[in-house]
Amino acid sequence: MKRCRAPWLVLLLAATGCGYHTAGRRVQLPENVKTIAVPAFTNVTTTYRIEQTLTASVVREFTTRTHYRILDEPGEAADATLRGTVISTSASPLTYNSSTGQAASVLVVVSMKVSLTDRQGKVLYQNPSYLFREQYEVSQDLASFFEEDSPAYRRLSQDFARTLVSNILEGF
Repeated sequence: MKRCRAPWLVLLLAATGCGYHTAGRRVQLPENVKTIAVPAFTNVTTTYRIEQTLTASVVREFTTRTHYRILDEPGEAADATLRGTVISTSASPLTYNSSTGQAASVLVVVSMKVSLTDRQGKVLYQNPSYLFREQYEVSQDLASFFEEDSPAYRRLSQDFARTLVSNILEGF
C-alpha cells in the first residue's frame, strides 16, 4: 500500500511547481487592466518620424505578445495609457575607412522616457531613462548607396518595444 502513495505524492509535488515562471508569462499589471491606450509618442528631437516608428513597434509588440486590447487614443475606453517621449537622438561615426577617411560605421543612440498610468493617474510603470543603440555600416559604393539610418532606427525600435513590453509585463 505504501508503494501506491509514492507516485501520487511525486505527481502532486510536480503539479504544484516550484514558483518559477517563463519570462513574459507573469503579468504585473492589475487585473482590471484589459485595454491600453498607446497614443503617438512625443518627439522633442529633430529626427524625422522616429516617434511614429517607436509607437508602431510598441503597438505591434503588445498586439502580438499580449491579450490586451490596444487603442490609439486615451479616453474612457482605456483602462491604462502608455505615454512616451523621445528625449534625444544622435548618430556618430564609430569607425572610419583608413584609405578614404570617411565614416565606415555609425552608432545611432535614442533616449526615451515612458510611463504607464491607470484611469486615476496612478503610475503602473515608468522608466525615465531608456537608452538604446544600433550600429550600421555605411556603404562606400556610391552606385549602390542607400540610407541605412532608417533601417537602423527600425531595428532599434523593435528592440526597444520588446524590452519595454517585457519590463511592463514582468514589473521591472
